[in-house]
Amino acid sequence: MSHVEIHRSHRVGWLRAAVLGANDGIVSTASLIIGVAAASTTHESIILAGVAGLVAGAMSMAAGEYISVSSQSDTEQADLALEQASLDQNPEFETQELAEIYEGRGVEPALARQVVEQLMAHDALDAHARDEIGISVNGGAQPIQAALSSAATFTIGAALPLLVAWMVPMDYLIILVALFSLVFLATLGVVAARVGGASMLVGASRVVFWGGLAMALTAGVGKVFGVVA
Repeated sequence: MSHVEIHRSHRVGWLRAAVLGANDGIVSTASLIIGVAAASTTHESIILAGVAGLVAGAMSMAAGEYISVSSQSDTEQADLALEQASLDQNPEFETQELAEIYEGRGVEPALARQVVEQLMAHDALDAHARDEIGISVNGGAQPIQAALSSAATFTIGAALPLLVAWMVPMDYLIILVALFSLVFLATLGVVAARVGGASMLVGASRVVFWGGLAMALTAGVGKVFGVVA
């Protein structure tokens, strides 16, 4: 019977982006709604502020992810170009350098040399990129994909407290938006932890704590400015 191991580390990239986007959407929009509501404004103004926060937040997430991932991609491409130039100019030096990396991991010198020569005959740049630089030639960052994913998950997260605020009576808006948002955050933490193979209790607790803190602080700010106004 073959032994199959299920690893979850390959999910880190997309899981991080999805959780970050949804978490930011819930926390920022719920906090904005609660802060505006605490300032004793109208229901229409609260919904308008929530919609504006959703649109601005989604665009900010998209722009931020695009710029960040583009910068990462530029750096990776520059490193690959530098490595390719070194392979063209000093192939023997690069061969020995990669062999020494394998030797440092416990491979015997003769075997390490043999492995390196075979890998470089197949794809020299990929071998050096993976084991010397720590990146993949074919697995580079995707700026547009990251931007769209972040914007989409932020929008979904932000729509949840906004929908609650739209449906509930003004008298109960703050408490219900806060409670439902904490439930949404706890669910997000549980799902993310489950997918990542971590503790669901820990995953839920940390997002609920920071989300609750953000909403409490913005409610306090809203109260202060509402009294001043």
